[in-house]
Amino acid sequence: MNNAWHTEMLAEAKAGGRVSDRDIVDKVRRAVLMQRLPPGTKLPEVTLGEVFGVSRSVVRKALTRLASEHVIDQRPNQVARVRAPSIEETRETFDARRLVEGEVVALLAGRLPAEAMAALSEQARGEVAAFERGDEPARIEHSLTLHHLLAEHSPNRVLGAMLTDLVLRTSIVIALYKRAGLASCYLAGDHTRLLAHLEAGDAEAARGDIHDHLNGLEALLDLSPREARIDLKSILGRATEQA
Repeated sequence: MNNAWHTEMLAEAKAGGRVSDRDIVDKVRRAVLMQRLPPGTKLPEVTLGEVFGVSRSVVRKALTRLASEHVIDQRPNQVARVRAPSIEETRETFDARRLVEGEVVALLAGRLPAEAMAALSEQARGEVAAFERGDEPARIEHSLTLHHLLAEHSPNRVLGAMLTDLVLRTSIVIALYKRAGLASCYLAGDHTRLLAHLEAGDAEAARGDIHDHLNGLEALLDLSPREARIDLKSILGRATEQA
């Protein structure tokens, strides 16, 4: 039983809060990002309904949203599963993000307002602090937020929207396929160097920083096949359980 998740679900039940499809999306996505739900894990509607104490209609809405975010595969007359991207798709996803995010940071170099730089720096410092205290969920949140901020400030809104999608897709791939026994995908100094080059207005150095960062992350992947035998109730907690 994952105590942190279970405690959170119990707190919601005690507070009498209703679990929405957005809540389910957030929790399943987080479980995938934290490697608690490996690729290929089945997500039956009945089981999810029991876990979260909601109707199947709410579960279906959540699954539809998760499919649109590329977290799960959902096919007609089949049980939804956590996505298991092929090696080819994984490589193509990283290639696409290198192109898009490299261009975004090149466009942003020397153009970010002081408050935006301050927000990015705060996330970079938060990531380091989380890593040093061994808080991997917080480290991931800080890293994701930093890259989402870059997407939000992109001068080209189409590239920004593409980057938002690619950040989630690559983050899921990393969570699903990082090497066994690797406690963290933290790459020391990467974000600090990027922010320094953005502030200095060095577009090509910033582009290179992104390429190096993504190359480093891709090198941490283990794309060998694995079998998923997962107890959803243990991972996600039972929303209706009382203390």
